[in-house]
Amino acid sequence: MTTVTRIIGIDPGLRHTGWGVVDSLGNSVHFVASGSVNSNGDLDLASRLVQIHDGLDAVLHQYQPDEAAVEITFVNKDAGATLKLGQARGVALLVPAKRGLPVAEYAPNAVKKAIVGAGHAEKGQIRVMVKVLMPKATFDSDDAADALAIALTHAHHRGSVVGRLAKLAAG
Repeated sequence: MTTVTRIIGIDPGLRHTGWGVVDSLGNSVHFVASGSVNSNGDLDLASRLVQIHDGLDAVLHQYQPDEAAVEITFVNKDAGATLKLGQARGVALLVPAKRGLPVAEYAPNAVKKAIVGAGHAEKGQIRVMVKVLMPKATFDSDDAADALAIALTHAHHRGSVVGRLAKLAAG
């Protein structure tokens, strides 16, 4: 395999949407960049979704990924918060899809298991393991570290049965 595949991982959130970009070549994965798109909590929901859209679109324009991976969101006890998070996740799916990228989706427990080895790992453990797996990686938040973990998970599963199943489940 001689073609580098650039992957963006996206951890959707209404306040902070994390993103992480890696280059994958065979079994080798290299850190490119990471960060967060932040929305202004003082604005109405629609304006915040526009901020997320525009921020992610700028990241995709700058880094030109070939594929995207987005974390699947689960329902929590607050239905209103879940609905808002789902709308932010919709934007996270829309932006790469509008650019024609294939978008895979991964459950949080699948990402944790792939990166830490346990499906119920804590955020701190993810940060540590992302740094172990990619020593040159830098990230400014848990959201950016989670996004890199999503990108890493996709890099390692994209050609496997697990990766194909993730794509089928998303469709």
